[in-house]
Amino acid sequence: MADAPDFRRLFDAVLSPLLILTPEFTIVEVNRAYLTATRTDRDIVGRPIFDVFPDNPDDPSADGVANLRRSLEAVVATGRTDTMALQRYDIPTEEGGFAERYWSPVNSPVLDAEGRLSHIIHRVEDVTEFVHVRRVGREQQRVAAEAQMRAEGMEIDLFVRAREIREVNEQLHRANAELDAAGRRLREEQQAKDRFIATLSHELRNPLAAATAATELLALDMPDGHPALAVLERQLGTLVRMSNDLLDGTRAVTGRLELVRERVDVRSVVESACADIRGLFGHEGRKLDVGVPREPVIVDGDRLRLAQVLTNLLSNALKYTPPGGHTEVTVGAGGGEARLTVRDDGIGFDPGQAEELFGVFMRAAPAGPHTPEGLGLGLAVARTVVELHGGRITARSEGPGRGAEFTVALPVADPGAPEPARPVVVRPARRQLSILIVEDNADLALTYRTLLQRQGHHVTAVHTGADALTATEAGIFDVVLCDLGLPDVDGYTVARAIRGRSHGTRPRLIAVSGFSQGMDRARSRTAGFDAHLAKPLPLNDLTDLLERFDEE
Repeated sequence: MADAPDFRRLFDAVLSPLLILTPEFTIVEVNRAYLTATRTDRDIVGRPIFDVFPDNPDDPSADGVANLRRSLEAVVATGRTDTMALQRYDIPTEEGGFAERYWSPVNSPVLDAEGRLSHIIHRVEDVTEFVHVRRVGREQQRVAAEAQMRAEGMEIDLFVRAREIREVNEQLHRANAELDAAGRRLREEQQAKDRFIATLSHELRNPLAAATAATELLALDMPDGHPALAVLERQLGTLVRMSNDLLDGTRAVTGRLELVRERVDVRSVVESACADIRGLFGHEGRKLDVGVPREPVIVDGDRLRLAQVLTNLLSNALKYTPPGGHTEVTVGAGGGEARLTVRDDGIGFDPGQAEELFGVFMRAAPAGPHTPEGLGLGLAVARTVVELHGGRITARSEGPGRGAEFTVALPVADPGAPEPARPVVVRPARRQLSILIVEDNADLALTYRTLLQRQGHHVTAVHTGADALTATEAGIFDVVLCDLGLPDVDGYTVARAIRGRSHGTRPRLIAVSGFSQGMDRARSRTAGFDAHLAKPLPLNDLTDLLERFDEE
């Protein structure tokens, strides 16, 4: 029986230059052909390959180390052979310089019994002569033969790579399918959230509409005004706007709040907001001082939103100021800006935390049994509102326990007097109208009826769609004011039924609903309504609409 071959001698006798590397790219073995091709000795064994063969420092475009490292790392990561393109990789000479060399490398993995990578076989062919021959245009037949060999090698490589790409595409297809499924679930959850918020907003609008109408009645009965009535008007206005925001619960923290701009004197915003909250500061010896200039400070802004900003800042000062603390609100102007500052002597914060305070769900004090209640949304909403006005808001503190200062800077408006708030008035109607109110909320129907009767109109109120169809059968009404969300049939059905009658007069139909988005308005127009008003319905808006109808 023949003796087993000496594999070390066989390895050394192989004509192809071979180098054996560890997964950390350290040389552990080399054959004679490699030492001859690279003009090195066996003392390279035990050294990292990139220490033995660095890039040529005289060649700024040298990328041999980077390309070889990328190929070796690919073998380690995938456990697959990596065939490199032809590389220029100069080798060090005994004289201390570098000799120009071109190589065709292949890096192959060696796996142990458990399938783990144990070594990398680095095989190279010195193709420097081939490159030189190609440059000078000699030995065309040899060049063609070499090119054919390379082409065959590339064909094989392309086949392998195509298979890899196919596998990756299959994985991508599965990932896309999972992403589509997740996207569908997310859309369904978003739609459910939108339906819930829209329904909640609609349900809130009915009691708010009744309270708003009742406040307007009180204003009519108290022409000289009352401090409590002013507070009710402001706070109901704020609640109405916040109810509208429920239609898109993310607007407050994504910058999509809508502004209703007018010329606003910042002093009046400060005085009204401080008047509403001053009573809370009186508890436990807290003090609130307000300083405003004598001259108006006019901005082009949303009065309710600016009041919301100040209320949020004052609420923070109230929560984070201990008993006996002091809060100061000042207003100033200069450099084309109006400045509103809220300063307190409360718990303060680390100066490096100033920007973080305006993040969503961020709080100045860590959660704990003595931490004031709150979601940490106030400052995020305040920044959104201020930036929508083209302004900025900043926070400053000298450290924990040393108080806090928040400054709002807004661009001042062009010179001119602020627009006065529109009062609730009862103007005698130009023409007495016969009006039918269709509203299932009894309080709201009664209040609308009283307000319109004060203007001299003849008003009838019913609470269901069926009663509305019965009442309009004789065609005696000039205007039908109809809620869309009725307990039996909806307002759209009522409108279509009235418009579908071939006899009688054609009354003006006005939809009144908490659902007042673009799609809701388009749907009401299609059903036959002449106008669509949102709840709560201010008397002035309804009066204006009735007068326009009378002019047409």
